Amino acid sequence: MSQRSLSGRRGEENKNVAEQESLLRLKACFSRVDAKNACLSGLSSFTLRGAFPCRRDLCPESCPDSIMTLPRMTTEILPDIQNMGDSRGIAINKVGIKKFRLPVYVQDQQHKGQHTVAECSMYVNLPCDFKGTHMSRFAEILNTDEFAITLQSLKDTLLKMTQLLDARDAYLELSFCYFIQKNAPVSGIASMMDYKVTLMGELVDGRYAVFVKTVVPITSLCPCSKEISRYGAHNQRSYVTVTVELKKFVWIEEIIRIIEHAGSCEVYGILKRPDEKYVTEKAYENPKFVEDIVRDIAVQLNADERIAAYEIESENVESIHNHSAIAVITRDKRKQI
Repeated sequence: MSQRSLSGRRGEENKNVAEQESLLRLKACFSRVDAKNACLSGLSSFTLRGAFPCRRDLCPESCPDSIMTLPRMTTEILPDIQNMGDSRGIAINKVGIKKFRLPVYVQDQQHKGQHTVAECSMYVNLPCDFKGTHMSRFAEILNTDEFAITLQSLKDTLLKMTQLLDARDAYLELSFCYFIQKNAPVSGIASMMDYKVTLMGELVDGRYAVFVKTVVPITSLCPCSKEISRYGAHNQRSYVTVTVELKKFVWIEEIIRIIEHAGSCEVYGILKRPDEKYVTEKAYENPKFVEDIVRDIAVQLNADERIAAYEIESENVESIHNHSAIAVITRDKRKQI
């Protein structure tokens, strides 16, 4: 046998021995891990260096100096500053998060339901001896694929907030765009109208209350302008904001209809020429001061037994002035006038 063949044979034998030794070391390492796994809790990592021969199917980094690292395990306790006490003796009425967006599902009167995006605000009270609240827990409470908004889900969420945040009072607000399909008054062309709606719930001193706030655009035409002018009258878009406290369930569409009927004319997404003629003439024949609008809405809300209290605000964005006209009515129907 030639010297070269003998040398190659010895090299192959040495390589096999080296691979066997590496495998034995690897088995020994894993045996120690199995036997003393609990002892690893104080280590930042457990490293096996050079455990595998340099093969692509065994070595992730294809390197003779490869490293195999087990996940970190630790029992280190991090400080919880907000759980510390506070010596200033001042309680906080509301603390929490706002402008937290999440997908929501809202039931509509046609029972089809709507998927939309809500901007959420969540608050709890904080006693005087607590330094801070647990901010991350607010978002965790609503961290679902899609939050279904119902009167019951609002109540359940408020109760969960008081429990997880060690609070007596809880407040929840969900603001979102609500869409209704409207048909033009003459042509009948369908279009979508968007309305800003806010559902608010609160659990204060054990008392649960729920509120619905709706912002609706309408057309208003000035009675005085019509009366003093030989022809025409100034008109403008008005924004009516109605907030109601509910005793029983009320559809959002019902509140919107009350508001729209109180204006000189409704607002539509799409109008053809016959529709435009109609809304122009209807507004002219139905002039309303800002005071008329809020009073007409109040008459309807006073007659609705499902509503416990309300606030009505109408803002007329005046077309002939550099300011708006505004009127507000607030009433708690449980109190005698």
